[in-house]
Amino acid sequence: MQNGFDVDLGGDFQAAAIQRGRCAVSARKGNLYVGALSLFILAAPLLRSAIEGHAQAASASSARPEEIEWTWEVRPADPDAKLPNVLLVGDSISRNYFPEVQRLLNGVANIYLLATSASVGDPRLSKQLAEFDAMEAVQFRVVHFNNGMHGWSHSEAEYRRAFPAFLASIRELDPEASLVWASTTPVKVDAPQGATNDRVNARNAIALSFVNAAEIPVDDQHALMMEHQDDFQNTVHFNDDGSRIQGNRLPNASGN
Repeated sequence: MQNGFDVDLGGDFQAAAIQRGRCAVSARKGNLYVGALSLFILAAPLLRSAIEGHAQAASASSARPEEIEWTWEVRPADPDAKLPNVLLVGDSISRNYFPEVQRLLNGVANIYLLATSASVGDPRLSKQLAEFDAMEAVQFRVVHFNNGMHGWSHSEAEYRRAFPAFLASIRELDPEASLVWASTTPVKVDAPQGATNDRVNARNAIALSFVNAAEIPVDDQHALMMEHQDDFQNTVHFNDDGSRIQGNRLPNASGN
């Protein structure tokens, strides 16, 4: 008895009322879900535009491929497991003096080459180094490395910012390897939209600041070839005599 009377609504009626209440709650939840979904659909183009804009900005600041991009990898046909492994990392200039290094160190070391047009600041470079290392699966006693003659769309400020990451990628090839930095060689004729001797000098100075701080020996190929400017084959590369001169320098620079 409550307030003078007692009302029994019956179990079926109560169950129906509870079910109607649940339906009302479900309907409210459904309306909220539909509203949120509508807002997401309306906002999606703006979100997608913002993401694409960020990706394009990141791409513009890092991946700037040249008209022709390439890699050139060489490994010994029959590596001798008893000999140490030496790796040259560079570009087409390193590729040109590589045969002379092979000849001089025949029977002394297994000589490998990874030459690439990817430059310091290009995100592909670290991937190429890691993939080469994984594929060869050997320990390197010496890594002789250079990078500076490509990627002229990257400023010297960007080269400076990216060089520590490049150096870290070189170290990751084999933490126990002895490293030797080779300076970038001069050019015969300045290219206004590409390599100039002023920019080569600036990049060499940047690289030297990092390798000196890390106490990495330097193979000063720039100073060497400044004395052999009659041996240019074209505006950038050296002829066979010049390449032999460069290759002759490596066994001493690498401590072999």
